[in-house]
Formats: sequence, C-alpha cells, structure tokens
Amino acid sequence: MNKSVLRLKKAVHAFFREINSDPEVYAYVGDEHYCPVCKTGLKYFMPASQEYLDKLDEHQLAYPLFSFETMNIFRYSCPKCYSSDRDRLYTLYIEKRLGVQQVNKRLNLLDIAPTPALEAYLRPSPYFNYRSADLYIANVDDKVDITDMNIYEDGKFDVFICSHVLEHVPNDKKALSELYRVLKPGGWGIAMVPICMTIEDTLEDPAIQSEADRWKYYAQDDHVRMYSKQGFVNNLKSAGFKVNEITVADFSTDIFDKHGIHRRSVLYIVEK
Repeated sequence: MNKSVLRLKKAVHAFFREINSDPEVYAYVGDEHYCPVCKTGLKYFMPASQEYLDKLDEHQLAYPLFSFETMNIFRYSCPKCYSSDRDRLYTLYIEKRLGVQQVNKRLNLLDIAPTPALEAYLRPSPYFNYRSADLYIANVDDKVDITDMNIYEDGKFDVFICSHVLEHVPNDKKALSELYRVLKPGGWGIAMVPICMTIEDTLEDPAIQSEADRWKYYAQDDHVRMYSKQGFVNNLKSAGFKVNEITVADFSTDIFDKHGIHRRSVLYIVEK
C-alpha cells in the first residue's frame, strides 16, 4: 500500500472516530439549512421549547399562536449554537449591510441583554468594538439600566442591538430616548420586540398583574405589554428614529427558508 493511500485511510478512520464520539453532531449536520451565526450546515432547526408552548396553552394565550410577526415556531433554534431565528436574521442583515458599506474602521456596538450565540458571533468580529450591557445578566461588560445609561456619553455608539428587551421595561419610551441619545448621528440600530399582528393598539393594562394573566395577554410572565405593529413603530418614530422595515423582499424566500426564518418576519432597523 503506498503512503498516500495509507494517509487517506487514516484520515477517513479519524473522521468516523470523531463522529462516533459525538453522535449528536452527525444527527444535525447537513446541507438543507445553514446557521449564519455559527457557520454550520444543518439538516434541521429545532422547534420552540415545549415548555414555553405548554405555558401558553396552560394560560390560554389570548391571540392565535401564529400571529406573532417574527417567530418561527417550527424552526426556532440552531441545534449547535442555539441561536434563535431572530439572531440568524440579525446576522444576515449585519453581514449584508457591512458588505455594502465596505466598512474600513471598527464600529462601536452596544448589545443590550446579549444572547450567548449572537455575542459569540459579534465579540470577535473585526468590524466592531463590541460592548454588552444589562442590569441583571451576569458577565456583561457594563451593568446598565436601559432607561438611564448615564455611563455613556451622547453619540457614543455607531450601532446598537436592543432585541426583546423593551417589553420587559416599564418605561419603554425613556429607554428608547436613551438609545437615541447614545447613538451617533448617522448610526443605526436593531430594535425588536414581540409583535402581535392581530391587535391594532399596544396592550398595556395595569390590571394585568398576575402571572397567569401576563402569560395570557403578554405571552410571558415577565413582560409588561404586548406590542401592536403600529404601536411599536410609532414609539420608535416618537423617539426620533427613522424606521426601516426589512422583510423577505430584501433577501429572498430561499434565503429565509435556508436559514430558518419565517417569511412573515420583519426586522426593524432604526437610524439617527
């Protein structure tokens, strides 16, 4: 047997030893889907957690389950990095935008309440000076109340990400005012909340206090409102932002399907 054939056989055996040592990897690796956050080809994405869906069922969610604008219940998370569908949408947008802009300097980026998968993607990026912030999450760069970010000067950041934070904040308008203040003129941000497409006005009722009622009307026990689409957009504009809605038309149905993003998803990009 010549040396090249022997090397090939050893490489093949090593590959199968690696797969056999971690059968879960073999189960999800494929080419039908792709996670842009961890750069992995996948056979499938995982559905939303059964525990969460059971809670909605237990408390009789007041809205149709499929009335939320940006949530792919059946292809919610990546089996490798656990990125959510919205994390993957943000990543696609960031890569598309930076490719168009041809950034030649590092941008100061503020990530409010970071998710592990997205932080792991953004922190080492050569395009950003990444900074994470939250009032409660451990191991963030800055312990910050989003309604009073006085540790940051005006116009500190070129980019911010505020994803599924405002629905937890009693004074969301003050939070948006602070985000506008710390954003540099010409800067942009990703601003996202759960949006129910079947309501015309944002629901924020002081009578809704119990855990059961919050699950029923706000879809989570630590939320303080349920946003309507127009209500959220109006809040963004009232804070001074220009609002751009990025949809499947800005990508393609094939791209959304490949990356596990529902075709009704909308990404809200704000600019100062």
